[in-house]
Amino acid sequence: MAGPAHEGRKLRRSFGWLAALGVLLVIAGLVGLVYVGVATLTSMLLFGWLLLIGGLVGLLQAIESRGSNYFWLGVVVAALNIAAGVVVIRHPEGSAEALTMFAALLFLTGGLFRLVGSLVVRGPQFGWTLLQGAFGLLLGILVLVNWPESSRYVIGTFFSLALLFDGLGLIAIGIGGRRIVEMVADTDETAGITASEKPTEEDQDRSKS
Repeated sequence: MAGPAHEGRKLRRSFGWLAALGVLLVIAGLVGLVYVGVATLTSMLLFGWLLLIGGLVGLLQAIESRGSNYFWLGVVVAALNIAAGVVVIRHPEGSAEALTMFAALLFLTGGLFRLVGSLVVRGPQFGWTLLQGAFGLLLGILVLVNWPESSRYVIGTFFSLALLFDGLGLIAIGIGGRRIVEMVADTDETAGITASEKPTEEDQDRSKS
């Protein structure tokens, strides 16, 4: 049976791997920010393959449950995912343009609703909500004004930033987890030493005699 020291080493190793993965994601995010066009195409290809694989898995699940009431719904959803995945993989640049347009419209509508809502409600978070709305509106306008050229860097920038922040989060979790495990191990070790140095009842009886 593994002891506490062995479990502590395993935990430290696991947190170390998390931190190492975080470093790789940070490096990938920084490289993506430098080569934004490559990051855009890479993210679209990954998105297409995810759609394709998800559609194939959904189709297999639908076939396995062909006696249920949701068989045809599962087949239709799987077929749509497969078709969308094939289109994205074969035409990543055109897919990036369509997705960039969709993202710009989301920024515009979301920013407009936040802006109007903050002016009408004027709640306790008025300034922050107003700033969020103005930023979303401005970002949507900038993306739309430069479209379709903006599709070459918008998706890649978001993808690279997501990798960067995810990597930083994993590094923080890995380093923090290792420190916590080391603190617990030091505490247990100190408690063990204190317990070993504490005189037993036999020692107390001998000292009295």
